[in-house]
Amino acid sequence: MRVIVADDSVLFREGLARILTETGFEVVGQAADAPSLVNLARLEAPDAVVTDLRMPPGFADEGIEAATEIRSNAPRIGLMLLSQYVEVHHALRLMNDFDGGVGYLLKDRVSDLGAFAVDVRRVAAGEVVIDPELVTRLVGRRREQDRLATLSDREREVLALMAQGLTNAGLAAELFVSLKTIEGYVRNIFGKLDLPPGERDHRRVLAVLRFLRQQ
Repeated sequence: MRVIVADDSVLFREGLARILTETGFEVVGQAADAPSLVNLARLEAPDAVVTDLRMPPGFADEGIEAATEIRSNAPRIGLMLLSQYVEVHHALRLMNDFDGGVGYLLKDRVSDLGAFAVDVRRVAAGEVVIDPELVTRLVGRRREQDRLATLSDREREVLALMAQGLTNAGLAAELFVSLKTIEGYVRNIFGKLDLPPGERDHRRVLAVLRFLRQQ
C-alpha cells in the first residue's frame, strides 16, 4: 500500500515514515507543508495520506484544507489526520466534510505500531477511524446538549441574557419580573444543567459556557 506522510517536524515525519515502512507500507513521498502535500499527492496518487492537522504556513487547519483538495482530485485516497491535542471542532468538520475514508487520531497513538498500521489500512479501505479520546469528548458534548434541551423557553432566555453579562437584578429589569422569580429561574437552570453546588458565580460561569458552546 502506497502512502505519503506530511508533518513540518522532520524528526516526526522521518519517524512516521520508518514506522509505516516497518509495518508493510511503501512510503512514496514526504511533505513539510500543505501545498507540497497537495502537489505530491497529485503526482504520486497514493492509497493513503497521513498528515498533521496543523501545518505551515499558518499552523491552523492546513491539514484539513489539504485533505479537502486532495479528495477533490482523487476521491478514493484515504486520509488520516494526526493532532497533538483533541480538537473537537476540527474533528467534527472532518466527519461532516468527508463521507468515509478518513481518520482522526492523536499523535500518541502512533507509538502503538500494530494498531496504527491497522487504522491506516482501514482509512485506505474507506472506513472512518476516530480517536477514543475524541469519542469521550463527543459523548460529553452530547450529554451537555441534552441537558440544555431540558430548559424551558423562559429558562433559555434567562441563560442567553446571563451570557450577555446581566446580573440577577439586570435580568429582573429586562424581563419585567421580580428578583425572586429570577432567582428561581437561575436555580432551575443550575439544577437542570447538573452544575455542582458551590460558589454561585462559578456555577453561573459554567452555565454560560455550556450555553455558548452550543451556539
